[in-house]
Amino acid sequence: MSSSVPSDLDIAQAATVQPIADIAASIGIESDELIPFGSTKAKVHLDILKRIRANPTGKYVDVTAITPTPLGEGKTTTTVGLVQGLGLLGKKAIAAIRQPSMGPTFGIKGGAAGGGYSQVVPMEEFNLHLTGDIHAISVAHNLVAAAIDARWYHESRRNDEELAALGLERIGIDPNRISWRRVLDVNDRALRNTIVGLGGSADGIPRETGFDITVASELMAILALVDGTDYASALKDLRARCARVVVGSTSKGKSITLEDLGVAGAVTVLLKDALHPTLMQTLEGQATMIHAGPFANIAHGNSSILADRVALQLGDYVVTESGFGADMGMEKFFNIKCRVSGLVPDAVVLVATVRALKTHGGGPKVVPGRPLDEAYTSENLELLEAGLSNLAAHIDNAKKFGITVVVAVNSFYTDTEAEIELVKKAAIEAGAASAVTSDHWADGGQGALELAKAVVAACDEPSDFHFLYPDSAVIKEKIETIARDIYGAGAVEYSPLASRQIAEFESAGLGDLPICMAKTHLSMSHDPTLKGAPSGFTVPVREVRASAGAGFIYPLLGEMRTMPGLGTRPAYLNVDIDEDGNIVGLF
Repeated sequence: MSSSVPSDLDIAQAATVQPIADIAASIGIESDELIPFGSTKAKVHLDILKRIRANPTGKYVDVTAITPTPLGEGKTTTTVGLVQGLGLLGKKAIAAIRQPSMGPTFGIKGGAAGGGYSQVVPMEEFNLHLTGDIHAISVAHNLVAAAIDARWYHESRRNDEELAALGLERIGIDPNRISWRRVLDVNDRALRNTIVGLGGSADGIPRETGFDITVASELMAILALVDGTDYASALKDLRARCARVVVGSTSKGKSITLEDLGVAGAVTVLLKDALHPTLMQTLEGQATMIHAGPFANIAHGNSSILADRVALQLGDYVVTESGFGADMGMEKFFNIKCRVSGLVPDAVVLVATVRALKTHGGGPKVVPGRPLDEAYTSENLELLEAGLSNLAAHIDNAKKFGITVVVAVNSFYTDTEAEIELVKKAAIEAGAASAVTSDHWADGGQGALELAKAVVAACDEPSDFHFLYPDSAVIKEKIETIARDIYGAGAVEYSPLASRQIAEFESAGLGDLPICMAKTHLSMSHDPTLKGAPSGFTVPVREVRASAGAGFIYPLLGEMRTMPGLGTRPAYLNVDIDEDGNIVGLF
């Protein structure tokens, strides 16, 4: 890209950001329903749901994608661009997206506010801390970790009478069965496996543990899945879900919950203000709800039900975004989020890029921080055609849920007309209702008008939405249905540990929970090297964990990590403050 093309940050800093009170008023939020954080962002108090519950419900659109490269393929900028395009059509449209983790912000992406002329502003506030929800998750999660080690430490030094005098009963934590790790919202591979309690008897009891990234915390998944008709009912649901969280077991195999530890109430208190979604705006002044940020390769990868509920009662169209490809965030949006909320989506927008499809055709490896190979910056129809199987597979995945699919080709300046037409033709042949080019990065809402019109038409089509599997299916049947029907697998192989865990969960009454697969986002399979639309492979399930508070079972496939590492050239190398005090390099 030539130096004359403005960066995302240049565009964001040149934008005229409207007072957030004006944005709120434009969609019907009253001043006493806002909790301001300065003049450019505010939380929306959940008691608004009591006032707006009788409003007509807007159309519900999920933006997903083909299997991405490590650079991402522009789902957020497409989400924002679509909302801007719908705005130009006279529709009251609201975006509902996740809060970005500072792990990828400083690791690979350098930000997740969208880009170009389709982004959320102020983008630096969006990407850095926002209103503190992720920090609240971190503190609450690590309070639990501290409570576990403290309880184990003191129980090991006191008899039952001494504990009873303090109003405590012996829990009997088995240190070898503690499943709760600590969290940090930074990519740090050195913390994946750690030993705590070193230093002496006053410093705790040594044991092996480790760190996950904060957005992999079950508390983050809970925040995104809490539901309610007002603040009080949402707070009640949050408290109940926190109570059910399982952190380990006794030597006799009895599960230990946050309620058993006596910390569920304190965790709820730390998270109570995080229940309110945050309101910001697009470059063209459309409202954007930002709430929760679970990863889609580790957790369910969708923003909150509560933010969607508020937006759906205020807007004509609500455009939300699921993480990574349709095999990841979209599948979990339908099977987990929609199952919990009862909300029914009207359409799916599947984002595709020429460069990502070329990787699935066998193109050279894409590495963050390195220039793209010439194969991606010059016309190569043969390579592109070889990768179109990935597009077709993801369209088929969405249609398996009975949802109308619109393919948005997120265009880059290096794409040729012949390449874009080839992608659009393949999309229609694979069953998409329409396939359009979207130039929102360069032209904002004007560049997404064709996409907006296609989405309006898709939402008017009759829907036949249904889940992929019933609640009553056993855990292995659910896992195998996703592996076979969504990933294209031929078989599933369970480690002895995974089989034992599944049996324990079913005997504990957790068998009716939905499945949240944890796998690589770089392939439709469990193996990041398998590109395109692989089939017939065997999926290895090495471990299965239960998020009883969030309400799902999550199998770990292959070598999936819950704490990412930093690359050779992380994005933080570009971030600094210039002489005028402006943030630079965050894009």
